[in-house]
Amino acid sequence: MGFGKNLKTKLYSGDNLMNLSDVRYLPRWVVLFIDIFFISLAIFFSCYLIEKLSYSTIKVFSHRGLMFLLIMGVSLVFMFMFRTFSGIIRHSTFIDLFKLFLATLSTTVMVGFVSFSYYFVTGKRIIHMSVPFLAIFFATSFILLFLFRLFVKEFFHIIREFRRSTLRKRILVLGIDEQSVAVARAILDNPNVPYHIVGFLTQRHDYRRANLLGKPIYGKERIEKNSKDDLMLDGVVLVKEMMTKEEMNSWVNLFLEKDLQVFKAPSVQKLRDNDIEGSIKSLQIEDLLNRKPIRIENEDLKKRHYGKSILITGGAGSIGSEIVRQVAMLEPELIVVLDQAETPLYDIEMEMTAKFPRIRFKFVLADISNRHRIEPLFQKYQFSMVYHAAAYKHVPLIEENPHEGILVNILGSKNLSTLASKYKVNRFVMISTDKAVKPTNVMGASKRAAELFVQALQNTENNTTKFITTRFGNVLGSNGSVIPHFKKQIEKGGPVTITHPDIVRYFMTIPEACDLVLQAGTMGKGGEIFVFDMGEPVKILDLATRMIKLSGFEPHTDIKIIYTGLRPGEKLYEELLSDDAKTLPTHNEKILISKDPNMEFKAIEQFTNQIIKAALRREKTEVVQILKDIVPEFKSNNSVYEVLDK
Repeated sequence: MGFGKNLKTKLYSGDNLMNLSDVRYLPRWVVLFIDIFFISLAIFFSCYLIEKLSYSTIKVFSHRGLMFLLIMGVSLVFMFMFRTFSGIIRHSTFIDLFKLFLATLSTTVMVGFVSFSYYFVTGKRIIHMSVPFLAIFFATSFILLFLFRLFVKEFFHIIREFRRSTLRKRILVLGIDEQSVAVARAILDNPNVPYHIVGFLTQRHDYRRANLLGKPIYGKERIEKNSKDDLMLDGVVLVKEMMTKEEMNSWVNLFLEKDLQVFKAPSVQKLRDNDIEGSIKSLQIEDLLNRKPIRIENEDLKKRHYGKSILITGGAGSIGSEIVRQVAMLEPELIVVLDQAETPLYDIEMEMTAKFPRIRFKFVLADISNRHRIEPLFQKYQFSMVYHAAAYKHVPLIEENPHEGILVNILGSKNLSTLASKYKVNRFVMISTDKAVKPTNVMGASKRAAELFVQALQNTENNTTKFITTRFGNVLGSNGSVIPHFKKQIEKGGPVTITHPDIVRYFMTIPEACDLVLQAGTMGKGGEIFVFDMGEPVKILDLATRMIKLSGFEPHTDIKIIYTGLRPGEKLYEELLSDDAKTLPTHNEKILISKDPNMEFKAIEQFTNQIIKAALRREKTEVVQILKDIVPEFKSNNSVYEVLDK
């Protein structure tokens, strides 16, 4: 706190709040004068009380001036001796109060000693009824000085809390379990976090009139029946780990409907390791789409990787790099990471060499369509497993450049799979896409053609490699996926662009997808296409609306949503299985084997040779026509190649 130059009062526009908490400290001379005032008050109060208690008609205090000077002089001596006025009052501690007690006690004892000595020498009294007077003076002066410090301390605590509550977001904590209470306590104990807890929120009915940590508990219907302004709330914080996906979606829908911000806090265990301010973050759309990873406990998984040599193509991409991370944890002898993107390859090299210094890595900058560049790797390293994640995947770009898609997705896959068979690689796992099912674009059709080639290789003469395909939908956070795209548009203030109001997609997380890839490589017997239970499809319009609301904006008001029309080759929904496909169960109910129609190796080899030659000649129409011959169910949608279907 401070007076004079230190006494600054800020008027907050709109709030009319005097920012007294900015005052740093009271100057020592001000504290000293206030203390002198209270000691004077204690002297006069003691005199008054003694006079009322005295039955004598004689003037009780005949030497009032001398008495006042004596007590004040002695008080000043001990105040300076114990430095009672030098501390910052708002930060007073027990030691400060003990010093105040000693100073007051010492003053009382010394005044008593002087008073009795004067009486024995002169026979006159400076203080009438000395013992009662000094007892009253001691108690009164100490209490007044103590209450003054207590008042200042509490006053500024209240001012600080009031100021914080007006500047911080007013939030409820969802839940009354131990985890929620621990998070609330961590917020309350940290004065730096920008949140002010108003209370707790629960669906239960038996806690309505109870309090937690001095805060009220509200029922769900209170949120349902009142507006944000009525509730005087900014948001709600929840512990994501303690809720099912269905529960969280139900609550979040309610909060977004009320225009409340939604924050997520980590579990108590993670709170211990991280600061609370950095741990509480805005809920992201990924948190709502994310599901618990499906893991198969399989001892064979580590056996197939431990001490082995592994090749991962497309290893710098979003899927490939996660496969690299998961494979590295299985402690192989060597991981060869291959990609044609220079900067991302360098980034994953820096990350992996730092995280896994004991594992030998080889980072190769190469194009999988160049067989002469790839084959020496198979010769030198004798791979046990190959994870083939390299592909061109952007639908509109491949629709414009079909020959480039063929050279990577078909020729690249052909090179890798035939080399795997030639050099007796134990397992070859190819990553495909749901866009390969009844494709409506060149990208999806090229991936389906690659599936057919890899499947056909399984049954060729002298082949010992097990060829396995995994097929799944959109991956959250992958390069070019819709969610990062929407985030960038929202950050720029919009508009958010959607191709069609009815378009829907399946989603899964990157770790979930890569876990599937590794498990498929372990459980596959060869020739299978594994498909994943992707859950319920998500309407992209709903996705965009929720992302805008989670960012604290109002759709169509703060952030516009614009429909741009379906892009070439894009369809409204994706399938994981074709109409002709039958499925077989595996020992995990979430993973199925799709029995898609296949093709004899001679036929698919002839087709692929033909389409590769057309791609090298940059004959776009011829390339697409051959692709339609390879994949009869390929029907172009919203594309210049629709004429080839007539």
